[in-house]
Amino acid sequence: MTPENRNAAIAAAVLLAVFGFGAYFLPTIMLAVGNLSPVAAGAVAVLFVAAFFLVFWLRARIQKRRDE
Repeated sequence: MTPENRNAAIAAAVLLAVFGFGAYFLPTIMLAVGNLSPVAAGAVAVLFVAAFFLVFWLRARIQKRRDE
């Protein structure tokens, strides 16, 4: 395994672990926020999912720019 592949694998594992940890607590967070506003609880869920894809999209852009 090359150092580049190893670093990419470690980064992906860390990101998945962080988002997995967040997903584990997401229902609890949504219930707490839902006591204030159901719309805000839905927004929290949408932002969480969007952040997951945003992180990987930004990572791909940085790698593409670095490879050019």
